[in-house]
Amino acid sequence: MNSSDSQTSKEPLPRHQALKTFDPHRKDFTCKYEANAAPPIDPEAEAWNQEALYVTRYALWQNQKDWKKAEALWIKAAQRKHWKAMMNLASLYEKGEGESAYQGQALSVVKADPDRAVTIVEEAMRLGIPAAYDKMGNYHANGTGGIRISGSRAWAFWQMAADMGNPQALTHIGKATAATYDNPEEGFWGNMPIAIQMLECAFGQGFGQAALELGVVLDVGGRDPSRALFVLHEGVKMGSERAAKYLGSSFRHGDSLVRGSKDQAREERYDALGDALYHNPDLRFPNLDKVVPLPPAKLPSWDMSQPQTLVDAAKGLVPAPAVKPTPGSQRTGRAHIPQGYALPERAVVPASEWRDPDRSHTAYAVAPEREGAAVPFSGYWIARLNESHREFQFAWNEGQVPQRYARAETFAFVNKQELDWAPPQGVSWHYLGTPVKLPDPPVHDLARRGVARLTRLPEGPRLDCWGSKPCPRTGVWVGLLVNREHPLFKVFDRLDRQAYVQEGQAFPDPRTLGLDVAREEVQWLWLDNANQPGPSGTRITLSDLHDDEGSAKG
Repeated sequence: MNSSDSQTSKEPLPRHQALKTFDPHRKDFTCKYEANAAPPIDPEAEAWNQEALYVTRYALWQNQKDWKKAEALWIKAAQRKHWKAMMNLASLYEKGEGESAYQGQALSVVKADPDRAVTIVEEAMRLGIPAAYDKMGNYHANGTGGIRISGSRAWAFWQMAADMGNPQALTHIGKATAATYDNPEEGFWGNMPIAIQMLECAFGQGFGQAALELGVVLDVGGRDPSRALFVLHEGVKMGSERAAKYLGSSFRHGDSLVRGSKDQAREERYDALGDALYHNPDLRFPNLDKVVPLPPAKLPSWDMSQPQTLVDAAKGLVPAPAVKPTPGSQRTGRAHIPQGYALPERAVVPASEWRDPDRSHTAYAVAPEREGAAVPFSGYWIARLNESHREFQFAWNEGQVPQRYARAETFAFVNKQELDWAPPQGVSWHYLGTPVKLPDPPVHDLARRGVARLTRLPEGPRLDCWGSKPCPRTGVWVGLLVNREHPLFKVFDRLDRQAYVQEGQAFPDPRTLGLDVAREEVQWLWLDNANQPGPSGTRITLSDLHDDEGSAKG
């Protein structure tokens, strides 16, 4: 018997743990949130997790995705108990990745290892991670990793995950119990009150699929069409492709959900957003109201030939890297060095301009003895005294700056007679090379993956407003729950907690999302990016980085 057998003889593996029998007709339910149950995430492990997501992002072709690199990164992060990386790694091993790449030319292949997936999930279960219990339910339903298929244990694990606050399990059970009668063979039961509570709990955590299911439940039979319309609209913000298509269809046919109003413009916009989500399910549209607000608000103008403008405008905003002036970028004339470039540590004469094979390619100086000496090759040069022994001579050298000269130009003449302290040997011009591009500053992970856009934070005093007051300025605002001790701080503290709000309107009420957070507890910070009036009505703009960038003209 090995050590693991000895351990399991004392305590069953998590896959075999005792479970409370699934009860589809339960009478009560208490909403809990996964964010409050999951362990804290190590920042370095999060960087590894994000890099793994980047090298396997949806924008890449299948044969471009680096699954081996992602595997190595997720393994490192999982060793730090990064629970999302653990779930990603388990998903990777469930079926493997890379073997079905285009024409078989995969960048990397990770073979399926379902036994390892189960082991990883069990480790996550020991850490109390709700998502791990949901996954273990899937494994019992599918027979993953040699686990015996058992529907009863699968539902019991899903029930446990839902009670811990996992939104996937909440949505799965909520949808299954939102019927009007029982049919266990088909996997559904009639327990509408609890089903709605579970779906609302998952919806409050920003889970798009829950928004879809809840919206459909509230729409069917006219239970609450007003709430259904709001929930489905929020579902598009949360990344639900089907919610976008559902709303597009409703506005196309003039369904009761939209009070019989046919609206081709709204239909087309929801369909465009749904198409974008089909191609990239990682997208989120927290600023959806910027491009397609719910009626009775008027739609801003949009160029029908530019659907990407609509998609980009609805994305969330993340801060662009701070722009720090690089050396020489503030100078003018010959002394100017372009922003983001710097002179190399070691100058190398361009081979195309080299004329003297007997001299070193890595050092060059010209000592003009007369006015009008020709520049031998293009690049930056600096004047230096050929001898400097006294303090003011050092000071003169230090006061010189690199200057750009093109080949065959003439160096600026330094009148040695005016420099009565200059040594007899005079002044030489030393070659410093041509500027090289500096590495770009790190960009926010969501922007790198194309699921958010960069914005420059407004200069000057920040503009903020408490949620209980009217919005003082039109644009994108980000909501912050100031009290870090609030029981829902981890639930509310999300990068996509943004909203496009018109001047004079009320800020979003967290209670409409099912969150027990009062408006006056939320502080909103203005990020810019307001739509602009145009000759044919308000037009969508993408002016977060440049004033003239990406306008969608009406």
